[in-house]
Amino acid sequence: MGPRDRSPRGGSRGWPYPQRSAIEQLGSMDRDDALAFVRQTGDLLMVHKFGVDELMTKLRIWSEEFDYAHEHDPIEHITSRIKRPEAIAAKLARRGLPVDPVSAREHLTDIAGVRVVCPFISDVYLLRDLIRQHQIEIVQTKDYIAAPKPNGYRSLHLIIKVPVHLSDRTELVAVELQLRTIAMDFWAAVEHELLYKSGGEVPESFAAELKAAAEAAAGLDAQMSSLHQRSEGASD
Repeated sequence: MGPRDRSPRGGSRGWPYPQRSAIEQLGSMDRDDALAFVRQTGDLLMVHKFGVDELMTKLRIWSEEFDYAHEHDPIEHITSRIKRPEAIAAKLARRGLPVDPVSAREHLTDIAGVRVVCPFISDVYLLRDLIRQHQIEIVQTKDYIAAPKPNGYRSLHLIIKVPVHLSDRTELVAVELQLRTIAMDFWAAVEHELLYKSGGEVPESFAAELKAAAEAAAGLDAQMSSLHQRSEGASD
């Protein structure tokens, strides 16, 4: 059985069509300029979608191969997303960069994103190593498992360059890949829900409890990893 694909709440795996209402988030940017940018991003979004497709295919193959050959699937589920045109424009504007597709391609590495949720921490690093072995360039690594964020967040973040073979050229497309365990994903999802409900900032009174919950989730990961290793040893 291969990994399950899930779309983030409120998101879509389909083509990221622009939403006029979202242009409001661009603040002081001229509305006509913002709408023009949205219309010009077709090629940019298409090639990033292809980058996600290429990566998802590799991940599904590895998932099925390990399930068959080793009776252990390192992938529990996968989600993916392409940043919407208005969100790309807003990020460029916040950084004081030109709001055009060329600038987006040069300066943004999170237009395309894939999140992989794994049963065990060892699976997270297994997938990272498989990416290295298959000559996919890792241009940036942020290991929040080895060094969690102050709020307790844990995950392995990679920026990778995925080769996309088009009819007339090959492009290296930046994809943000997040790898985490089920326990890490549970904590991050609940923390995100709290942020959403509190207007983008977790109440100070929640911070200590959230961090304690993150530590509890890390303890659960360690305990389940130990059980997994023992079960593997018993089956040898």
